[in-house]
Amino acid sequence: MKRAIIGLMSLILLSACVSAPNSMQKRELEVYKQQGLAVEEKNPAIGVVLGFLPGGGSFYVREYGFGVIDLLFWPVSILWDPINGANGANSINYTATKMYVNQLRQKELDGLQERLRLSEIDAKQYSVEKDKIERKYSGDL
Repeated sequence: MKRAIIGLMSLILLSACVSAPNSMQKRELEVYKQQGLAVEEKNPAIGVVLGFLPGGGSFYVREYGFGVIDLLFWPVSILWDPINGANGANSINYTATKMYVNQLRQKELDGLQERLRLSEIDAKQYSVEKDKIERKYSGDL
C-alpha cells in the first residue's frame, strides 16, 4: 500500500514537469520578438485556459502522457496543468523560433559563402559580413 501511495504521488509530481524556458532562453526569445523573428506556434494564454479542462493544457502542448495523468487526476490537476500549458507553449515557441532563426542565419551564410566562391567579395569582406550575420542572429541586443 505504501508503494502504491508513493507511486501515485510520484505520478502527480511528474505530471507538473513540463519545463519552461530558462531565464537566458526567455531573454533570447524576447530579443527575437523585438527583432520580429519570434515564431508563436502555441499561445501561452490558451495553454493556461485549456489547463483548467481535464488534461487540456498538457494535451495542447503535445505532452500526451502528462495529459492522461492530468485527466485522471482532474480536478486536482488544475493546480498545475494551467502552468504546464503556459510553460509548454513557451518552450515550443522558443524551439520553433530557434529553428527559424538558425535557418535564416544559415541561408545568409550560404549566400555569403557563394559570393566568396564566385570572387564577388574577398576574404576580408567575407569575414566582416559573416560577423554581421552572426551578431544579427545571436539573440543579443
